[in-house]
Amino acid sequence: MEELDDRFNIFPIVDLIIEDFESSGYILDIGGGGEGVIGQLKGNDVIAIDIRKEELEDAPDGFLKIVMDARDMQFLDKTFSTATAFFSMMYIRNREDQKKILEEIWRVLKPHGVLHLWDVDLSARPENKKQFFMVHLSYKIGEDVIETGYSQRWPDEIRGQDHYINMAREVGFRPTRIERKNNTFYLKLIKN
Repeated sequence: MEELDDRFNIFPIVDLIIEDFESSGYILDIGGGGEGVIGQLKGNDVIAIDIRKEELEDAPDGFLKIVMDARDMQFLDKTFSTATAFFSMMYIRNREDQKKILEEIWRVLKPHGVLHLWDVDLSARPENKKQFFMVHLSYKIGEDVIETGYSQRWPDEIRGQDHYINMAREVGFRPTRIERKNNTFYLKLIKN
């Protein structure tokens, strides 16, 4: 742990309850590999895409997994009513790529479609100037409690909930729900 402390700013553990949400048809899960949180929650209603094949291979069974770049999705326009991004935008290195992903989500969502986005608030970098950050989550899906950590290099620009809200508005989304839990946030965004 001492090695991690030298290189990583480790945020305090965040306890999340991943609530079920209404959806109709298939749910597009951006960056749905790894723990496959949305796949665990919604099962065979989920189509998880991830640019990294090994992340999808690590995810539990029970939903469809496709290796695909979210900046250039191979789905038809207006295919999905619901999309999700569970702590996946933090891995996108620059704003231009993040915006391209939001534009692609906009394109594949039906009118009045919903994007559920969970991520870490990186709006205030600590003075210690460590290269990396780690968010430690304990989340509950139904009766199952799972602990995990997500880490990444600190981005060059500030990335808090306002960063994502402003970018989503530029694309045409309207925020309808904003929740904060310690250093994390959840946004419910509607395609206008």
